[in-house]
Amino acid sequence: MRRITLKQRNKTSNYFVISTILVILLFLAPISTVAEDNNSIATLRQIGKAFASIAEKASPAVVGLKADRVVTRNYQSSREWPFGEPFDPFNDDIFERFFRSQPPRERSPQQKYRETRPVQGTGFIISPDGYILTSNHLVEDAEKVEVELADERKLTAEIKGTDPETDLALIRIDANNLAYLKLADSDKLEVGEWVLAIGNPFGLSRTVTEGIVSAKGRSGLGLTTYEDFIQTTAAINFGNSGGPLINLDGEVVGINSAIVGSTGNLGIGFAVPINMAKAILPRLKKGQEIERGFLGVDIQDLTPELAEYFGLKNTKGVLIPEVHEGSAAEKAGLKPNDIIVEFNGKTVDSTQELQKCVAMLEPGTSVTIVVFRDGKKKALIAELAKRPPLSELAGTLPKDVQENLGFSVQDLTDELAQRYDYKGQSGVIVTDVGPGSNAARAGIAAGVLIKEVNGQPINNTREFNEQINKAGKKGSVLLKIKKERYTFFVLLQLSD
Repeated sequence: MRRITLKQRNKTSNYFVISTILVILLFLAPISTVAEDNNSIATLRQIGKAFASIAEKASPAVVGLKADRVVTRNYQSSREWPFGEPFDPFNDDIFERFFRSQPPRERSPQQKYRETRPVQGTGFIISPDGYILTSNHLVEDAEKVEVELADERKLTAEIKGTDPETDLALIRIDANNLAYLKLADSDKLEVGEWVLAIGNPFGLSRTVTEGIVSAKGRSGLGLTTYEDFIQTTAAINFGNSGGPLINLDGEVVGINSAIVGSTGNLGIGFAVPINMAKAILPRLKKGQEIERGFLGVDIQDLTPELAEYFGLKNTKGVLIPEVHEGSAAEKAGLKPNDIIVEFNGKTVDSTQELQKCVAMLEPGTSVTIVVFRDGKKKALIAELAKRPPLSELAGTLPKDVQENLGFSVQDLTDELAQRYDYKGQSGVIVTDVGPGSNAARAGIAAGVLIKEVNGQPINNTREFNEQINKAGKKGSVLLKIKKERYTFFVLLQLSD
């Protein structure tokens, strides 16, 4: 028999204690796992019950929407385009420059026709007396809008107001004591929050999907003039447009507007923040045109280098390179090189945010602007002016002026200058001329070079559009034109 020393005995005792603890832990592990699983399932049940409760309360206020939209189209003669006019996936300038081997030519006679297209979507009731918010792209130019309530009643709606620049519209039905949704403060919404989307995708009424807020302040999508989209993983499909995006309090934080992809939900949907709707809702109810405030400054985002140069510790703020003469900004005392760091009590992080804040306010609104100037902050008071038409700001032509003009132009590229023997010349080249238009009767044809507008030399389409906009107020425009070896003037009437 072997003898066990005291040291060995202590060691053996330790092994025994450890082994006993391990056995106990192994015995208790299944019990612990089961308990954790039960807790997890209970938590999931609670989440599911919460979603079900929100959906049950919100769904009666969500409506189906059908609109008969009227579309006016131009088409070529059937002999020229038997299968319809070719689709140009690029803008005219790029398509002309890279894909057209033949010179621009005068098009065959065009005819207009009206086409009625049924559109389906969603809306949601915001007051018991029948006001409904939805997307502008559903009801714009609609001859008839029909709303289907949760109780299957179908009522004709009146379009009260629309705003294409935010893709928002307000309609109303003749009904009372309706279920309605409260509007939240979308500025308080945080990335990662749970949200529900309710709508009528593919005609499936009051479909509920869940997800989280993936991002805020999405822009650059090219969908609207003012973009500040909420991005969400809640499934949004065709027919969800105009429906509510709801938080866990059952309040609307956004209006579902767009998706990424042409085949359906990819887990990337976009909603207009409800605060954008709240800012213009009183005017929509009155049927007023949405006039927007205007400050009158050129602005740009700060880079780390610019921030350091001007003495700022971060890039939060918007730099002013130029203040427009006679503008609200100039009257308020803003100067070039000022950096706007606050607007009406809110920190300004980007040009996009500042533009949205200004555009949501009415002309005549008094605002407080804090600028960083010469190393110090300075508060100024400005009274916003009325924003000019977008066409004027962008230097493009309004639709009615384009139609009256009767032709379109593009920049004179090196390739076109060589093709038409305009080397060393400046101006814009005519691409298409409307048959029977004033321009055609005046002798303007595709391929001619416009060198001046009302005595002002023209170097590109932007300068051309700016001068035509000015001339449009007078009703006529004097064009200096070069055609082959000849240069001559054309006085073109712009009014009908």
